[in-house]
Amino acid sequence: MGSLEKIEEYARQNKVPIMQKDGIKFLENYIKQNNVKNILEIGSAIGYSAIKMALVDDKIKVTTIERDENRYNEAVKNIDDFNLNDRISIILADALDITVAGRYDLIFIDAAKAQSIKFFEKYKSNLTDDGAIITDNLNFHGLTENVDTIKSKNLKALVRKINNYKDFLKENEEFTSLFYNNGDGISVSKKNIKNRKI
Repeated sequence: MGSLEKIEEYARQNKVPIMQKDGIKFLENYIKQNNVKNILEIGSAIGYSAIKMALVDDKIKVTTIERDENRYNEAVKNIDDFNLNDRISIILADALDITVAGRYDLIFIDAAKAQSIKFFEKYKSNLTDDGAIITDNLNFHGLTENVDTIKSKNLKALVRKINNYKDFLKENEEFTSLFYNNGDGISVSKKNIKNRKI
């Protein structure tokens, strides 16, 4: 049987970013409270969040996409250890290069931060009318509030892109987004009523 502690320890030792405890708890509660059953995750890493989401309820199905082959292989092993192969489907691909069929109650974006707007635009059509797009790491370890103090050019550029994504969500007329400080900063975006199909 799989062990969440072992996955957490592997992530620590191998510097694999996984959701903070407070963030994953927020996600689990959202899934419970909104009766989410069908989830699309952009960015599997080593399968930690997909497993945590699937364990909320045995009727939940997760489709998750990972482009890094080493992380994908580790995720496959972890999903197998939890005997969740029948409920978690993992795809080895860049999420921007493939098309996923079906509609989902929840789309969880936790992949390359610089591509969040592209992920949102590409996959919003896979969302059910009452579904939500949830994005993680919007505070980016507190750096999004302190862009000017960042020395590294690459890091500064990345943090600016995260802030651009937050502005994109705030200004989006098709969706309303709420922002939470749980974990490393989370947004929940839902379609506006006027844009929902009757």
